[in-house]
Amino acid sequence: MKKKKKNFLKIAIDSPAASGAGTLAKALSKHYNLAYLDTGKAYRLIALHKLNNPKKFNLKFIKKKIKSLKIKYLNHKILLSDEVGIEASIIAKNKNIRKLIHSFQINFAYNPPKKYNGSVLDGRDITYNIVPDADFKFFVTADVKTRAKRRYRELKGLKKSVTYNEVLKSIKNRDKSDYNRKVAPLKKTKDSMLINTTKLSKRACFLKIKKIIDKKIII
Repeated sequence: MKKKKKNFLKIAIDSPAASGAGTLAKALSKHYNLAYLDTGKAYRLIALHKLNNPKKFNLKFIKKKIKSLKIKYLNHKILLSDEVGIEASIIAKNKNIRKLIHSFQINFAYNPPKKYNGSVLDGRDITYNIVPDADFKFFVTADVKTRAKRRYRELKGLKKSVTYNEVLKSIKNRDKSDYNRKVAPLKKTKDSMLINTTKLSKRACFLKIKKIIDKKIII
């Protein structure tokens, strides 16, 4: 692993679905000039490749796709579809696939492009499995109905035909899967700071975490 450069900042964020962690991580990335990775979308991208190339889908194929993976690919709107999400949950349980994506995530966290002052990653197992020595660790959450409303608005904005109750059910099922899976489950570590976004605006949430970071470090 490369030598850590001066003022290198690593932020790790874990959260259940639709808690606002992605929006927060992007804001922190922009403010502190950090490379940002939504780790869950890495699984979604591989899931999309599986759906599009079922006959070619094997470890050799996956290795090739991960090796050529570019962050911009993770911004495709199609990755937000329920079909891709369900498939992502399935392949995330495969130890061999997790090992490959795990290596990609670690390399991104510790070796971001030189133009950045560090990295910020959000997902389900970042604080204890991907960046256990992160300078700052946060567990971002919100009550399930609030999260369902956020995801519902997001999907409607993408012109998706879906009801609120369908989204709520999906979020609850996702929580059950994330918290109870045997491999790298979602959990709050003792050294992670809890951030509940239920009653916080995006701006208020960002300012709350910025205050915490600025007290300890200056980039």
